[in-house]
Amino acid sequence: MSRRVLGLVRASHPEPGLAVTTVAGLLAVGVGHRPAGTVAVVLTVLASQLAVGWTNDAVDAGRDATVGRADKPVAAGAVSRRTVAVAAGLAALATPLLALTTNPVAALCYTVGLVSALLYDWPLKSTPASVLPYAVSFGTLPAFVVLALPGAPAPPVWLVVAGACLGAGAHFANVLPDLADDARTGVRGLPHLLGATGSRLAAAGLLLAATVALVVGPPGPPSWVGWSALTAAVVVPVVGWYAGRGAIRGGGRSVAAFRAVLVVALIDVVLLVASGRVV
Repeated sequence: MSRRVLGLVRASHPEPGLAVTTVAGLLAVGVGHRPAGTVAVVLTVLASQLAVGWTNDAVDAGRDATVGRADKPVAAGAVSRRTVAVAAGLAALATPLLALTTNPVAALCYTVGLVSALLYDWPLKSTPASVLPYAVSFGTLPAFVVLALPGAPAPPVWLVVAGACLGAGAHFANVLPDLADDARTGVRGLPHLLGATGSRLAAAGLLLAATVALVVGPPGPPSWVGWSALTAAVVVPVVGWYAGRGAIRGGGRSVAAFRAVLVVALIDVVLLVASGRVV
């Protein structure tokens, strides 16, 4: 039983899932949610992250086994594909129900984001449109957090644009370690068409665009915190790229580029919370 539970946890993609949930919680505090509203946002986002992570591993189980992904619990036999699929279905059903504890408009917005993310797992992952679900789902995340406030205020356009750019950048960075394995199993998304260098440039450019939107979008001049965040958006991806080269030379899989995205995302949400200029 403990092995199965551990396998489920690993199959949920815990690192990005917890990072996205943390970002949502911090943003909820930043836009003025009361404790109950923050809890509702966090639980909704956590359920959606579990649903997407488990669906990904259930759908990719065959490909993961083909390329010998021992780090994948389903492919390694730590948990069955059926168990992960059932867990994904339950989490997907729980997501809109939890979102409804805020208000129907916010729940509808976030359900669109969840459906978009699930469409990435199948069938859009293997198409040139693979980046669209990331852009849509990450764009609806901050929109949901704002809409979940009492009265469902309209989210600022610059905030939605920043979320979409951040999500698109995450897609290119996330795929980088898997380009070779994906080629062996027939996955041909947009990052595969651009190649490793093109994907790195796309990821870096989109992360910078997201941060620029957060710095110049709110009313008033950018603060020193904003300029610091812009500097980090330039430096952190470069550091991640160099860190990843060492792992690749050693024959391993480098997730440094994707972790750089997570760092930039956390810096960006801290920028928002510190500025207090969201809604």
